[in-house]
Amino acid sequence: MSKSLFQKPIEIKISTVVAVSAILATADRIALDAALAEMTGGTTDFFEDDLTVIDIAALPAGCEPIDWAGLITLLKKYRLNPVAVRNAPPEMAAEIAAHGLSLETAGAKPREDTASAAPAPAPAAAPVAVAAAQAQPPAPASNGTDVMIIDTPVRAGQRIYARGCDLVVTAVVNNGAEIIADGSIHVYNTLNGRALAGASGNAQARIFALNMSPELVSIAGVYSTFEDGFPQEYARSPTQIRLVGDRIDISSVNTANRA
Repeated sequence: MSKSLFQKPIEIKISTVVAVSAILATADRIALDAALAEMTGGTTDFFEDDLTVIDIAALPAGCEPIDWAGLITLLKKYRLNPVAVRNAPPEMAAEIAAHGLSLETAGAKPREDTASAAPAPAPAAAPVAVAAAQAQPPAPASNGTDVMIIDTPVRAGQRIYARGCDLVVTAVVNNGAEIIADGSIHVYNTLNGRALAGASGNAQARIFALNMSPELVSIAGVYSTFEDGFPQEYARSPTQIRLVGDRIDISSVNTANRA
C-alpha cells in the first residue's frame, strides 16, 4: 500500500524559531554599517542568519526616508535575516509589504527586560542596537558547551533559548515566560509558562520539573496546551514530559511511583 495513504496532507506544529530585534535610531545606512561593523568586530559569523524584526520606534521625527532595499541588503551583509517590521505607521505598510516583510501589529505585546545580543556602543553614539527577542537574565552561568544554567527567575515576557544544548533552570519559571532548548529542559523549581525542548528536532529530548504547572509544553515541535490546568495527578510534583510516537507523554519521576 502506498506510503502516501498514511501521510497527513498538512501538520501544524509549534514554531520554536527565535528572532532578534534590530532597533534603529537612524535610517542612515552609512552610520548603521559602521555601528554593525563595530558591534561584530569584523567577525563574519557573529550572527547566524538570525530571523530579524526591524524596530523603527526609536527613529527621530523628520529623519530621512528608509531605504528598505538598502537596509535589507545591509542587514543580510551581517547575516541578519529581516522578516518583519515593528512599530511602523500605517502609511508605510504597502512599501514594507512590497519588500517582502511582514508588519507587526500594534497589539503585539512589547518585550521588556531585553538583553543585548552583543556589547552595544553607548546609546548616544549607537545608531543601531540588535537585541535578543529571547530576553535572558544577566550573565547565565554554564558548566560547558552541553548545558546552559540559569540561576535567576525567568519573568513573564522573557524567552530563554539554549541553542545546541540542554537548559537547566534552578529558579522559578513564571507564567508568560518561555524557555527553549535544542536538548532537554530541567527545572529544579516550579515550571509555569511555556517549555519547548528538542527545538531543533530532537525527539529524544525531555522536560523535567520538580513542580509542574506549565501553560504549554513541546517536544520536537509536537505540543500540548493546558487551558484547563495541568493534570492533577502530576501537578505540583516532580514530573517528566517526553515524546512517545507522535504524542506528548506525562509521567511522574518519583521513585515511589516507579515499578
